[in-house]
Amino acid sequence: MDSHLSKLGVPPELQAYFGTADLCFDFGDEQELFGEGFHRVPTTPDLWMAGSYPATELIITSSAMEAVAYMTLNAWRHPPNAVMSFIAIGNLPHPRQIQWISAYCQKRKITLVFSNDLPGKLTDIIVASGIRKKAVRAAWQRGKVHLHLGQLALGFLPEVVSLNAFEKAAGIRTGIRTRKPAGHNTFLDQLIYDQQQ
Repeated sequence: MDSHLSKLGVPPELQAYFGTADLCFDFGDEQELFGEGFHRVPTTPDLWMAGSYPATELIITSSAMEAVAYMTLNAWRHPPNAVMSFIAIGNLPHPRQIQWISAYCQKRKITLVFSNDLPGKLTDIIVASGIRKKAVRAAWQRGKVHLHLGQLALGFLPEVVSLNAFEKAAGIRTGIRTRKPAGHNTFLDQLIYDQQQ
């Protein structure tokens, strides 16, 4: 068990489940590192994975520590006997990651856990659409986010863009849900904030 994670309120069974002994998580040739006062997340075409295979539920995050924080704060959302798999993609989604996840996640319940800011909401859209084999490109122009899906081009104000808004405007349904923390940018931010109170 890691004393820093214990101070943050991460239960011992979750620490064991995610293999957090050294707070170093492998993404192929890159690593995510976490400690008191720092968090390094790689930008890589590789993935970090934990959990069971095959699984009935897949949680996709940007970092292993975000998966740990999400489960610490949201374990009640998942039945104790749920067969779950966790994937972290790093700082930016890469086409190779999305192709692999798309093949891996057939007939699985999928939850995206990305940050509660504009980059996180765009990652929701790019990853969810990519998993459903609909490539989306994002661009910023004149104070708006422009999303391109094939010949379809949609513009959104940054404060209203979301996977739900995109699906409605594009007339598609991915069947993938998102989870965002209330009042914080990430679940890891929330876990750290709660520990300081």
